[in-house]
Amino acid sequence: MNGWNEEYMKILVVGGAGYVGSVLVPVIRKRGYEVDVVDLLWFGNHLPEEILVMERDLFGLSESDLSGYDQIVFLAGLSNDPMAEYSPGDNFIQNAAAPAFLGYLARKAGVKRYIYASSCSVYGFTSNNLYDEDSPTTSAYPYGISKLQGEMAVMQLADKDFSVICLRKGTISGYSPRMRLDICVNTMFLSALEKKEITVDNPEIWRPILSVQDAAAAYMRVIEADAKISGIFNVASGNYQIGEIGNMVKTVIQEEMGLDVGLNIRYRNDLRNYRVNCDRIRESFSFRAEQDIPAIVRDLIRNREAFSDIDNPNYYQIEVFRALKKNVAC
Repeated sequence: MNGWNEEYMKILVVGGAGYVGSVLVPVIRKRGYEVDVVDLLWFGNHLPEEILVMERDLFGLSESDLSGYDQIVFLAGLSNDPMAEYSPGDNFIQNAAAPAFLGYLARKAGVKRYIYASSCSVYGFTSNNLYDEDSPTTSAYPYGISKLQGEMAVMQLADKDFSVICLRKGTISGYSPRMRLDICVNTMFLSALEKKEITVDNPEIWRPILSVQDAAAAYMRVIEADAKISGIFNVASGNYQIGEIGNMVKTVIQEEMGLDVGLNIRYRNDLRNYRVNCDRIRESFSFRAEQDIPAIVRDLIRNREAFSDIDNPNYYQIEVFRALKKNVAC
């Protein structure tokens, strides 16, 4: 690996016990790298026992805490629009200030690469054009704005000795040991099984979808890339209209499980509509996503027993966040 010690690398994943981290961290470990996690454990810890997990607020970390790590992956922050809209103040602290603070400490501590989990939400509501990383970012809602602010802050830190990479991820879906049932494909899958119906709020809206397995693979490709590379990169498994996703989920469930599933089509306004071009990540890292919507659904089917307790509030980000905020207020 250019610029890295091929026999040893030490990586810190902040927010690593979450939905993406619970898939990514074991992959990092399996590749032979030393990996530690810092996480507040709002949703518990589903990582292998051999992983060192430190339950700490990242704002309490110091330069000395980060010394000795080659790379830091920032997966922390508030992860969706409902959380951001429920508490805009927390959203801007966790998604904009926190990555900037940690990136600043990381560079001072001698960390060589800082990877920030951004989002395609920064594009906001666009025309039906394919947007690349140089296209306008026009998000007008708290989550998208905060992710863009986080990007801008950490990219300011990049220099010849400190690589900074921002991954603008599509809407992640699929099975993770730290499961979520409040995101696009997963929500449709649950509705199909429980209600025998999938609700599509606006079939014409576009979304880039990213399999959680493809997300982990993209992070690994970036971790192992030349140490001199910095930049912003879109990453998605594919661009789909919401109505198309509903049809695909319905078809796979009918074929694989024999269930008769209906579609409830509505036409509600949505502040998000974007398609993204992923040529840059393919050209820079030779990364190509391998999963499509049917593959994501089949993975959910294979693992459905692991999240059969669908009333578990841990599967729904906003439920846990509301409870935490109410406890603090009391």
